[in-house]
Amino acid sequence: MAESARLRAALAAADEDLILYDLAGIDRQYTRLLRELPGVDVRFAMKACPVDEILAHLAGRGAGFDAASPGEIAQALATGVPADRIHYGNTIKSDRGIAEAHRLGIRDFATDSLADVAAIADHAPGARVFCRLATTGAGALWGLSRKFGCSAEDAVLVLTAARAGGLTPAGLSVHVGSQQLTAGAWRDAFDLLAEVLVALDRHGIRPDHVNLGGGLPATGYLDRAGTPLHPPLDKIFATIREGMQRLRALAAAPLDFVLEPGRHLVADHGAIRAHVVRLADRRQRDGRREHWLFLSCGKFNGLYETDQVRYRLTFPTRPDGPYLPAYVAGPTCDSDDAFAAEGEPIRVPSGATSGDPVWILSSGAYATSYTTLGFNGFSPLPYRLIGSEGVA
Repeated sequence: MAESARLRAALAAADEDLILYDLAGIDRQYTRLLRELPGVDVRFAMKACPVDEILAHLAGRGAGFDAASPGEIAQALATGVPADRIHYGNTIKSDRGIAEAHRLGIRDFATDSLADVAAIADHAPGARVFCRLATTGAGALWGLSRKFGCSAEDAVLVLTAARAGGLTPAGLSVHVGSQQLTAGAWRDAFDLLAEVLVALDRHGIRPDHVNLGGGLPATGYLDRAGTPLHPPLDKIFATIREGMQRLRALAAAPLDFVLEPGRHLVADHGAIRAHVVRLADRRQRDGRREHWLFLSCGKFNGLYETDQVRYRLTFPTRPDGPYLPAYVAGPTCDSDDAFAAEGEPIRVPSGATSGDPVWILSSGAYATSYTTLGFNGFSPLPYRLIGSEGVA
């Protein structure tokens, strides 16, 4: 993944720690997605990047929003997008949350249980519901496979109960797991959707849309060995197009498709400018000597996903090394605040000194949303948008 020249220039010019977003790059990514999946209704997953300016730009491009709480719904409405372009995509909702979303104008609700259907019928009468099906999550960095979704058999019960409760059984949804790296997961999801559509038709229920959820990957991360990942995006897009065609041919009624991209739109078009706190050399109790590189940014102030994601690090003032293997960690007094969950060392300049700038690339997803308010006194990073010139 090649960062834009403007993003690299902004990183080079920055003299304080911050998150940079290339709005023009996000715009290009959105355009590519529409080209690859024509006719799909995009609902941006707000949790990936709840930055007002980015949300407003995507709304201006025609995107709607996948919101998980009344707070996200209110933020989405503030962009000017109409309420019918926002759905309450969280299957976990309190009675109060359902009622507040309904008051705000939301009429599309995700569900996956009879208890939730009953609550929606009570507090959002007449609403449209779409039932989330459970997937295995195999092939994704985060499988999302147990907390959300129900079986094919339960989906029929859930949507039948929705109809009986005065709700509209409007759709089905899936999520193949966040940062899904295989096309096969999408193929399996379409197999499941086809099975449930046939079963629903036998009960006289004909959904009008299928929500394909999130899962489209970013391309700029590294694997555990430090090698660039190459998700098969072309194959994934082809599988999705084929799957949509298949379901449309199978369905007894016209079928529209919704997609909830998050990191796919923003991850590779954001970067963090951090700095070196210290490069330390220590002998462990077993006699092994280890190098540790401590950075000013870690799990609690911008890089929560370090348990799974391995980011690309650039040391712009020491591009030629020499290098040594070091364990990389954030600045807090928490042992979880370390890069790479399994503790693999990363090549870093042996001459790195306190204050040296470090660029953490492809870190635009979840950098602003997962950060704490100031764990150990380390504040959330400020953000800045660049590259907006010429963007409609």
